[in-house]
Amino acid sequence: MPALIIIAFVGIAAQLIDGGLGMGYGVISTSLLLLASLNPAAASASVHLAEIGTTLVSGASHWKFGNIDWNVVARIAVPGAVGAFIGAYALSSIPADNAKPWTSGILLLLGAYLLIRFSRGHAPVDPTKPPPRSKFLVPLGLVAGTVDATGGGGWGPIATPTLLASKRLDPKKIIGSVSAAEFAVAIAATAGFGFGSAIDGVVWPTVAALLIGGVIAAPIAAWLVRRLPTRILGVAVGGIIVGTNANTILGALEATAPIYYVSFAVLAVAWITALTLVLRTKALAPTEAETEPAEATA
Repeated sequence: MPALIIIAFVGIAAQLIDGGLGMGYGVISTSLLLLASLNPAAASASVHLAEIGTTLVSGASHWKFGNIDWNVVARIAVPGAVGAFIGAYALSSIPADNAKPWTSGILLLLGAYLLIRFSRGHAPVDPTKPPPRSKFLVPLGLVAGTVDATGGGGWGPIATPTLLASKRLDPKKIIGSVSAAEFAVAIAATAGFGFGSAIDGVVWPTVAALLIGGVIAAPIAAWLVRRLPTRILGVAVGGIIVGTNANTILGALEATAPIYYVSFAVLAVAWITALTLVLRTKALAPTEAETEPAEATA
């Protein structure tokens, strides 16, 4: 029971972070389950099962607060679902010993991306550019959905920053639209894991704990979209994800103790440097930092 309570709090924290960054729930939750020795397919299946509930509540909450562009949702959700189904079925077919380093590798890269992305700041919206079109959204959804299922997370870390970089949509609309479309991705990924028999390895109390925590936090997260210190949060979470999955990869490679120490020393220096850079920028530009969530949350 204490372990399930901890998982529920992880679900709450992950959903709050996801609501502030437009990404993070799957990456954080899957990293935790891999750390608890769940095999990659079962871990990703568990997270996506929980996400059916959390994304439904999250999407409804974002809709209530006016954070959704339904044209974007309609164009990105279907290819996202197709990619998620393919990725889930493929992951289910890979032996667990081979899949774990692969999944942790994807999560590590996504964590590193968070570190770099939120250390650098964010580009403003360009009002002269038209809204994103299908030729841009369809391949984006397909790639993000595939990575999301195979890595246990990736929908937000791929879809949200890419839409931000296009400068074509208000960031709060990006967060809401990506969150709403993720409902279809979660359902499709779960179906793919079902066809691949990965559902058999799911620990249902863990799913319930993640679901309860995420559902509790989803409405709060939608409200907090403009209020969380997104750059600091993004760098902090990115460092945690990188460290957690680096440990898994080094273990799979049977790295020696010196390699462990050197690797984590380098990661620690990079993380502290990124946090220092963000904190210094915030201190030097308090006015900009105060408005930053409205510009950067995605």
